[in-house]
Amino acid sequence: MSEQDDIAGLVRAVRARVPMDAAQLLAKETPERIRAVLAELPQVFVDRIKAYLPPELQLQASAALTEVIENTVGEMMDPALAVLPQTTTVEEAIAFLRNHETPHQITYLNVTDAEDKLIGLIVIRDLILAEPHQTLKDVMLPEPFALTTDMSLADAVKAAIHRHYPVYPVVDADRHVIGVVRGWRLFERQAIEISAQSGQMVGVDKEERLYTGIWAAFKMRHPWLQFNLLTAFAAGFVVSLFEGTITQIVILAAFLPVLAGQCGNTGCQALAITLRGMTLGDMDGHPVRKLIGKELILGAMNGLLTGVVAALAMFWSASHGGSNQGLILGFVILLAMTGACMASGLFGVLVPLTLRRFGADPATASSIFLTTGTDITSMGLMLVLATVLVL
Repeated sequence: MSEQDDIAGLVRAVRARVPMDAAQLLAKETPERIRAVLAELPQVFVDRIKAYLPPELQLQASAALTEVIENTVGEMMDPALAVLPQTTTVEEAIAFLRNHETPHQITYLNVTDAEDKLIGLIVIRDLILAEPHQTLKDVMLPEPFALTTDMSLADAVKAAIHRHYPVYPVVDADRHVIGVVRGWRLFERQAIEISAQSGQMVGVDKEERLYTGIWAAFKMRHPWLQFNLLTAFAAGFVVSLFEGTITQIVILAAFLPVLAGQCGNTGCQALAITLRGMTLGDMDGHPVRKLIGKELILGAMNGLLTGVVAALAMFWSASHGGSNQGLILGFVILLAMTGACMASGLFGVLVPLTLRRFGADPATASSIFLTTGTDITSMGLMLVLATVLVL
């Protein structure tokens, strides 16, 4: 047997043990072999083994550590406790489970070929029902789905969302099993990401919790509030351009916040659906133009119906205020509400997609960008229509 094959066998033996037993096994080897074995293991497992190694060998473990990229599968990976070759018989596999120190932690048997590559999985139920003389190759589920250690957690959640497996094998570029990820941990991360979206949309960092200190929370929130102030000035500047129109038709000032608020809510609905689709992976197979078309139609329908109510309110207010332009002002509100709601639906889709295109978190302060767009569009559209159609 070559040295490489010997190392591969030792790696398999280490993976099948709990950290304390793995450390005892490695303590019998030379520093060079320890370094070679640990280089093939996930960092999480290496860290646990290192704690049980004799002090003089811990340096060897430190030399073999590899950096785990943040927010990747490698960050939450556990060691694979059951990796067996395809030639193992069912009887031998059952004996392996019975002699294992932590059999309750084993959900699937990972089956490998002669090159130690993952080729199948075996559910314990299928193992028990199989004939003792059968090999694992005969009863395994071939070509199993597996994650990779450098896969982002967001992509891993999307890949796992429709599978709901209790455990996912993790492989390297050559399909060698290097660990497993518990399904509950992926869905826990998904729940955290979804719960953080509502805060990120308004500039609250996803790291902030109820117990976060006042100063830390202030530093996380305040920069976005300063940015929001600048965008509010932009909306105010647009309104100031039509100061003459507002002076002549004072009643418009009462309907500016009504229009902006309604359009803002419409845009937030589209934004929430878009973010949800991006988080759950629905956007991957859904054409963006189809989503944009849907939100434009919804914006037109919602804007038209709410615009009718707003137009009646404008007509009533203008008539009781002694103005003889109530009908045309109501028409202005109807057109402005319809057009602005369509634009806000468009913004709700494009804002997160644009942020993602530039490499930013789609949820980060997206509500601030959305509010700016909807305020400028809704107020500007109503004032332009009033200037053109009334004055």
